[in-house]
Amino acid sequence: SQQGCDPFAQTQRSKLQHRRARINQQINKEMRMRAGAENLFRATSNHKVKETVALELSYVNSNLQLLKEELEELNSSVDVYQNDSESISVPMIPLGLKETKELDLLVPLKDFISEHYGEEGLLFEKEIKEFMELRQAMRTPSRNEAGLELLMEYYNQLYFLDSRFFPPNRSLGVFFHWYDSLTGVPSHQRALAFEKGSVLFNIGALHTQIGARQDRTSLPGLNQAIDAFQKAAGAFNYLKENFSNAPSLDMSTASLNMLVRLMVAQVQECVFEKMTLLRVQHNFLARLQLAQEAARVEDVYSLVHQTMTQAHVKDYVPFSWTTMVRVKSEHFKALSHYFAAIALCDCPVPSDAELPEQEKAFLQFHITMPEGPSLRVLLQDPEERRKLSKAHLKKAIMKHEEAMRIHSLCKILRKMDILQEVLSFAHKRSLSKYSEIDHEEDFFETGDAPDIHPKTHQKPEIKSPNFSQVKVTDLFHRLGPLSVFSAKSKWYPARRVHLMRGENGFGFTLRGDSPVLIAGVIPGGCAAEAGLKEGDYIISVNGKDCKWSKHAEVVQLLKSTGEEGVEIGVITLQGLEEPKAVDKKVAAMSSSSGMLKSNKENSRKSLMNSKSASTLLVWSKKSKRSKKSTYGTPFTAVGDNEVMY
Repeated sequence: SQQGCDPFAQTQRSKLQHRRARINQQINKEMRMRAGAENLFRATSNHKVKETVALELSYVNSNLQLLKEELEELNSSVDVYQNDSESISVPMIPLGLKETKELDLLVPLKDFISEHYGEEGLLFEKEIKEFMELRQAMRTPSRNEAGLELLMEYYNQLYFLDSRFFPPNRSLGVFFHWYDSLTGVPSHQRALAFEKGSVLFNIGALHTQIGARQDRTSLPGLNQAIDAFQKAAGAFNYLKENFSNAPSLDMSTASLNMLVRLMVAQVQECVFEKMTLLRVQHNFLARLQLAQEAARVEDVYSLVHQTMTQAHVKDYVPFSWTTMVRVKSEHFKALSHYFAAIALCDCPVPSDAELPEQEKAFLQFHITMPEGPSLRVLLQDPEERRKLSKAHLKKAIMKHEEAMRIHSLCKILRKMDILQEVLSFAHKRSLSKYSEIDHEEDFFETGDAPDIHPKTHQKPEIKSPNFSQVKVTDLFHRLGPLSVFSAKSKWYPARRVHLMRGENGFGFTLRGDSPVLIAGVIPGGCAAEAGLKEGDYIISVNGKDCKWSKHAEVVQLLKSTGEEGVEIGVITLQGLEEPKAVDKKVAAMSSSSGMLKSNKENSRKSLMNSKSASTLLVWSKKSKRSKKSTYGTPFTAVGDNEVMY
């Protein structure tokens, strides 16, 4: 099987997907029953019937509740994707992949090849099967770099499929079926954009799974998790900006917006963990910095929580996700106050030399100024420091308790011992620090500590997918160069023309390559009499296919003909009566699909890197096109400046 493909992963995910879909069907059935029962309840005046219906309704409602909980539990099977390391790190939220149905393209593509390209569809069965095998493999990507490359390869191959087989004005009559990643609800569309978007979603989802699997107690693991969540955010963001009107909820703008923010928050959390891991000095400034990092994590999780509770997302997002995000928001707020307290009570009073730097940092530390003496006095007075420290710990303890309370409300999270452990460890730590600095003779009322100003030293990046990292070969390369032989171009049926060489040669000028263009026809010459026109493309010489041939090769074939003359196959593009039409086509092609933007880099690189450029992704719009579309300026291929033949 293909590299990066893991059919066994499918079984586990498939089961989840089928259970999700089944539960959704049951929910829909119960909803219909409830609607019917409610109508009957309202319509009837018979007391006995009313009682029976009321009983039925309560049964249906409790059934619905159970089904929703079951669905909820499936969606939160976070453990399927978490790492196996023993050490404690807070769980992250990964996404399940979207599932899809098998797709048989053999007949539709063969038909299109014979009808549109005038070629024998049977001769392309090998390529079509190869494409279908690639699609089959990408349904079960392995959870690593190879799996990502497999999805990227398929995504890039769709660009060629689109250009070759999807004309702008008609559909291929094939439906792409995909299931929603959270609800399991199936959707289908004829548009290839739905297939592309779903694959892109899975690229993002796979990144989230790779991120959640990392061992975040080590620096390499943390850096890999940061990279994975940033790339996940990039994939969801790219999807949101380039594809619209998706039929499934997981790809709606509101959901994608929420997912981008969730990934950014998970990156921010990893940045905080990285700080705690790297923090060698336990000095005052380092602890202030930690407190501000924690406040920043709290900030981004609050934003995620707001996004998750908005109208279009609220009923869709699993309750356990919303709860986890709230728990983390409270937990990190508690940590920010804890580290603020530690900075004040565990670090020595600054020397005169240290004071200016500490005062400057402390000045920007709180959102509002703490009550009491000036900062300079506060920093130099151990008793004042202890007072403010107590206020911060009091707030930390309140927030720890709030985090634990919210955590206990969610049945699914209660099963997550790790999260429970982390929360209770942090709570105990704050409590013991509080009792350590609390004096029995304290008669002052512990004040309210101001919140900490959020600040990070590493802003999360949203890393867009780099499609050019996976080079692909156009499977349908044999149909000819895409610049001419695409679904969007139309040409008149190929003509075979027999030419005899006259005194002045064949009587035409040639330009460009792959395919070579007849740039001019001499009036009264052999070519003109045979019916060749300016703008025709040469696709064969004496039966040899020349669609991909270079200028020099075609010239060589023509020169080597003897007395018997030469048979040339040509096509005339429709609508090329005015030369500008080609440029319009370029514009139309470049605006039609989400992926084209990213392919510009591709084509240039592969042109430079490869000897047989034709087979790689070389649809460089500017350089390749200008040979054929700028009629006025002759293109010199091999030193032949529109030489006459």
